[in-house]
Amino acid sequence: MTDKSAELAGTLVAEHRSGTNFHRLEGINDLADAYNVQEKYIAAIRDGDETAGYKIGLTSKRMQDMCGIDQPIHGTIFKRRVAFTGAHLAHADYHRLGLEFEICVRLGQDLLPSDVPFTPETAGAAVDAVAAAIEIVDDRHADYSVLHCGTLIADNSWNAGVVLGAFTPPPAKMEEATGVAYLDGSEFARGLGADVLGHPYVPLAWLANHLAASGRMLRKGDIVMTGSIVTTRFPTGPFTYRFDVSGIGSVEVSGS
Repeated sequence: MTDKSAELAGTLVAEHRSGTNFHRLEGINDLADAYNVQEKYIAAIRDGDETAGYKIGLTSKRMQDMCGIDQPIHGTIFKRRVAFTGAHLAHADYHRLGLEFEICVRLGQDLLPSDVPFTPETAGAAVDAVAAAIEIVDDRHADYSVLHCGTLIADNSWNAGVVLGAFTPPPAKMEEATGVAYLDGSEFARGLGADVLGHPYVPLAWLANHLAASGRMLRKGDIVMTGSIVTTRFPTGPFTYRFDVSGIGSVEVSGS
């Protein structure tokens, strides 16, 4: 659907500019269509920027079931959209600002594709550092009761940036790391590294294999957001969120 994917990517660009609410785009019939449109959409909004890495979404069975899919999804993170702990966000810069609380991994070497699929062990061996992180998402006021996963993927899986804490060597049992999220100093939720498909390296291996299937690869220096271990928050007023991950570190973001 080469011509159709470019047309749909143009529709996404126009709808972001006009503030159109998220809705199903007709013509995206399967995952291949969805990622074809995503590729064209990313090219259309790149504006000369480099790729900092990738986000992975739908890393729980519950979310996959809700979206009628049996695997995670991914999107591209641009370098201009990478911020660091202490960042301040403005609601006015987003259609609807959402925050997801995650473990981010950084690649210390290229993951070169081969005839043997990546496993969590082989993909994880390439990780040189991890950080507590908050993904910025913009769902454009989506109606989750009729959420269309193909359009979500096409829309760069809603990634609008990331806020990173300090990177540190990965702990030995990352699946046991506890993440605690705070709003204005009060805890409101917590989760474990195991909440993303059992271990953060499981979605990482999925991403490496998914990229390899289309002739791409994860490279040294790439960051990968491995999926939220705390339910997404959609602040509507001023806020300060902090996310502490045991054995890894903290990240904080505020907004108004």
